[in-house]
Amino acid sequence: MDVLSRFIGKIVELILTPILGLLFALALMYFVWGMTVFIANADNPEERKKGERKMLWGIVGFFIMVSVIGILTAVTGTFGVSLPR
Repeated sequence: MDVLSRFIGKIVELILTPILGLLFALALMYFVWGMTVFIANADNPEERKKGERKMLWGIVGFFIMVSVIGILTAVTGTFGVSLPR
């Protein structure tokens, strides 16, 4: 079990944590881009709608990643592996 715990810990530490960090950054950039489109096109309802959709998908991305972190925490806790902070 010790070998499995170390293996899972290394996968989480070296692969999943950096990927999640990158995805958080991309979701934030997408949300800010949508907010910029929304504000810059205050007089154009069609463009505002596009901005709203971008902001919504940015929030959905955040929700998915927070859920993934919760699942990872549960799985690694089951195997006795601590997640890097």
